[in-house]
Amino acid sequence: MTSEPDAPAVVGVPRPIARVLPLLEPAHLDRDFDYVVPPELDELAQPGVRVRVRFSGRLIDGYLLERLERSDHTGKLVRLERVVSGERVLTPEILKLVTAVAARYAGTRADVLRLAIPPRHAKVETEGTEKPEKPKRTSKKNGAADPVVAMDGVVDLDAEESSVEEQPGDATAASAFAAPGSTDIAAAQADSHGLEPATESGRGLAESGGATESAVFDHNAVPVPVEPADAVVVGNTMENGSAAGPARAGGEFIGGAAAGGAGVEPVTPPAAVESAETEAAVDAVAAAEGLAAQRDQAPTAGAVDTSSVAQSAATPPEGEPGPQELSAAPSQSLAAEFPGWGRYVHGHSFLGALAAGRGPRAGWQALPGEDWARRLAELAAVTVRGGRGAVIMVPDQRDLDRVLAECVALLGESAVGLAAGLGPSARYRRWLSVLRGQAKVVVGTRSAVFSPVRDLGLIAMWDDGDDTFAEPRSPYPHAREVAMLRAHETGAAFVAAGFARTAEVHAIVESGWAHDLLADRSVLRQAMPRITAPGDTDAALERDPIAQAIRIPAVAFMEARKALKDGGAVLVQVPRRGYIPALSCAKCRIPARCRHCNGPLALPDSAPASRGALRSGREGVAEAQSPACRWCGITEAAFRCGACGSRALRAVVIGASRTAEELGRAFPGVPVRGSGGSTILNTVPAGAQVVVSTIGAEPPVPGGYAVAMLLDGWALLGRADLRAAEDALRRWMSAAALVRPGGRVIVMADAALPTVQALVRWDPVWHARFELEQRTEVRFPPAVRFAAIDGTSDSIAELLGEAKLPGNVEVLGPVPLPPGARKPFSSGDSPAEVERMILRADRSGAAALSRALTAAQAVRSTHRSDAPLRVQIDPIDIG
Repeated sequence: MTSEPDAPAVVGVPRPIARVLPLLEPAHLDRDFDYVVPPELDELAQPGVRVRVRFSGRLIDGYLLERLERSDHTGKLVRLERVVSGERVLTPEILKLVTAVAARYAGTRADVLRLAIPPRHAKVETEGTEKPEKPKRTSKKNGAADPVVAMDGVVDLDAEESSVEEQPGDATAASAFAAPGSTDIAAAQADSHGLEPATESGRGLAESGGATESAVFDHNAVPVPVEPADAVVVGNTMENGSAAGPARAGGEFIGGAAAGGAGVEPVTPPAAVESAETEAAVDAVAAAEGLAAQRDQAPTAGAVDTSSVAQSAATPPEGEPGPQELSAAPSQSLAAEFPGWGRYVHGHSFLGALAAGRGPRAGWQALPGEDWARRLAELAAVTVRGGRGAVIMVPDQRDLDRVLAECVALLGESAVGLAAGLGPSARYRRWLSVLRGQAKVVVGTRSAVFSPVRDLGLIAMWDDGDDTFAEPRSPYPHAREVAMLRAHETGAAFVAAGFARTAEVHAIVESGWAHDLLADRSVLRQAMPRITAPGDTDAALERDPIAQAIRIPAVAFMEARKALKDGGAVLVQVPRRGYIPALSCAKCRIPARCRHCNGPLALPDSAPASRGALRSGREGVAEAQSPACRWCGITEAAFRCGACGSRALRAVVIGASRTAEELGRAFPGVPVRGSGGSTILNTVPAGAQVVVSTIGAEPPVPGGYAVAMLLDGWALLGRADLRAAEDALRRWMSAAALVRPGGRVIVMADAALPTVQALVRWDPVWHARFELEQRTEVRFPPAVRFAAIDGTSDSIAELLGEAKLPGNVEVLGPVPLPPGARKPFSSGDSPAEVERMILRADRSGAAALSRALTAAQAVRSTHRSDAPLRVQIDPIDIG
């Protein structure tokens, strides 16, 4: 770095060099810089604190990464300007995670740190956390130590942290598991993501089979550190060409020991995070051999002899308890305390692995009608009892309130909620309580994945397919991928939960990094409602020949009328809000457009008179109302079709307001409630009623709905989006799960479609496998790595000209931006014409692609170009 010649010498400071990461915007400045620590700042300038440094004549915020004896810089160094706060907000674990996220998403650490650490609130730091007078003291039974708090309310992170007394190793029966795969496979997979394989990694849940016995756990087997995001299995072969080792264990769950926490290490810039594939493979094999040498009766790294492992597992070391003696009592206790997990194959075994301090990983598909918030809170409670912390992520505030209430009921004040809507002071106060070790469980939205939970033991997320988990700010990480990176690095347990399953989660299940946590089909049939589609059989078509052609068929009206007569509630799910959000020409069916801005015409529901165009008045005379443009708001009083000249209009899509109006006339005297937009109902009372809801806003009712009608299935399935079918199934299952067992669910869609069949059978795993196979065949994520480059033609050409792309990268495009996608930031006054270029690479070359794009952005930033440009890795909207 550039130094000042008059930088004073430092006397009496043991480690006079402070390595600082300034929060600078340009990509080529994503580096560490050395500064001299003056004697007056020696005590406060500790790793992890916020600092202010002088850079190019300006004062810049930054984080102090480490203290050194000497610097590699040969010239004189600039003094550290000041320490903003003595609070060590950047922990070593979060620093390592931030570096890995920046490397994966071709971004800068400064951008990731802005997402990970909330802005400082000075008053909150001085007053302490929400309950400073009575810090939460952990039980001595856990062996956990209380945090050491200084007089100013700053936690001393050098104090002894919570620790869990290690359980004595046990052995597993000879038939308990198959041999793990070769360690070099895991090394190659970890290198494709730019990470060194963890020394220890928890094993996940085995594939659910016919076995129903309680599982036993192997402490001595060598874990297989499979890389979470890039380890995709196609058939029986990994994408790097190696054979996929058997990861399942004869239908039993095997929980590996959790990896140790990350220590304070020198920070490596993103460009240097990932080593060559051969070096990483050698390091992984060496690490596995070292681990094997440290463990008693552990097999050597590489291919494992199944017979030798089984023999050692059958005879535990002398003086140590066997597997039945060690796990029988905890399993019985957990089964009695948390009976809800008994409905899932190996559900209590999963809890036992968490209680033992292991790191199991699973894809959990909840049963219809499941109290999933309570189940997630139980996972967190078991983790906390073992002396570790937990992070639970949910899509929105409504789910956050529900899960947090369950966690508080089980854990009390040790559970906190983190969300953007809290406000700066309240959010920072709760975040500090997590940092200081007073809160052990964090329930939050996507940013909660970076929470500095001490001794993290569990990361769980509900409904990972929700688009709110995708960060809209640079470098645009997805919370699911960040959670898997963190679980991989720390050895924490990972649970991807939901009624449906995404292709990304199924990819990691097929790779062996995670495993299924499912209910048996007999249990599922008792919990699920009866789901049908209009005209799904010849007999149904004979009874109602036009069932597939109308919006609400006769069978749906019959079931709804019967349920209302019996005092039950009826749920109606509508994909669109509003009254009539889209119109078209009644003659030629061309969408109606505004003459001024070419925007879509619609009938808004802001005023009752606007609904008169398509409804009858009190005296039977139609109330005339003109449509208005949804973009510019100008009323189109004299519409004329530009193609055929017709003046007649027809509704293309019926919104929730219009649907509620029609159902109110169809069921007179029955209350009709609406949920959606700005008026979302958290719950509704029991009784005969019709609830019309937009997707994602369905309120639960005590006892469950009697009937659910899922309208306009074509609107969800017909979207031009890669994840249209997956998203439709997720929306439908979320609504159908609110129906009582034995109730009726009628989905208005073609019964022959695979997505509809998956809903009828309630088989999200099959649908996720089908989606993954389809995407693998056409080379779409998650089978491959995508990089979307948005910008002008000149800015894209400039970036690609500087990028040294690997030889196997395919360049696709340019293509227009997907509908609704935001344009990248531009410093110009007028919006530029933006297009998209897509780079596609195999998973084995994903890390090399990210490195190339990172280096190209660094070179481009030196040119001071102000043309709009955005780089996204695996965006959710591909187009």
